[in-house]
Amino acid sequence: MPTTTVAAVAAPFGRDLGEVFARVEQLVAEARSRGVQLLALPEATLGGYLADLGEHGVAAVTPQHALPPALDVDGPEVARLARIAGDMVITAGLCEADGGTRYNTAVAVTGDGVLGVHRKVHQPLGEGNSYAAGDGFRAFDSPVGRIGMMICYDKAFPEAARTLAMDGAEIVACMSAWPGSRTAAATDLAEDRWTRRFDLFDQARALENQIVWLSANQAGTFGGLRFVCSAKVVGPGGDVLATTGVAPGMAVATVDVRATLDGARRSMGHLRDRRPDAYGALVGA
Repeated sequence: MPTTTVAAVAAPFGRDLGEVFARVEQLVAEARSRGVQLLALPEATLGGYLADLGEHGVAAVTPQHALPPALDVDGPEVARLARIAGDMVITAGLCEADGGTRYNTAVAVTGDGVLGVHRKVHQPLGEGNSYAAGDGFRAFDSPVGRIGMMICYDKAFPEAARTLAMDGAEIVACMSAWPGSRTAAATDLAEDRWTRRFDLFDQARALENQIVWLSANQAGTFGGLRFVCSAKVVGPGGDVLATTGVAPGMAVATVDVRATLDGARRSMGHLRDRRPDAYGALVGA
């Protein structure tokens, strides 16, 4: 059976798009040398994340605290990312401009163009002061199979990943700018409670939907945030197939996606064995 080599990245990305694309090219070159066919880059790859999660939308004090550059999904920056991708599928985050509205957005591209777009639905803390919220989760077809995307806090909501799985997603790429805890922070990120939550969500979402899960994250520090890294590939049994731990890097795994999913779902099929008639309170006002 054919196998697919997938990878998720933990790396720092800031406001300078020249530096961003230089790093992307280096990462893609490394991934290509390792046979990667699907590469997940972090949330806010093209232009960096917010400098903190307090109040936003106020006058910028420093260039770093200014909002990320607002880009058009059909614009030159995403087109450049697609050219770099070539025959690889790449997912990456950016600040999207749609008229006067900004969205925290992820795109999936190949050299042929944009395959899919996701606008972050769930917004933590003060993020809603800078971005409008997306309105749904949809899977799409790609050269490596049917893919779903989500961004960071989206993965805290089981309904989000389940929606993608029910739409046929075999692989979900979750792109994050997930920081360590802001209170009672651990000196060692490996011991930080927000790192633990990040890892638990990744494994739970893969296991409960019996899918292959890619988790990419920002690295280093930006403004008041210290990112936990922890990029990983998780199998449909919740097993971590590759991880960077709390360091920058690239987690790479080779998977026979169809056979692995079929095997995981053969005896206990979580999607097959659902009982929607028993979940009346799941969707509320």
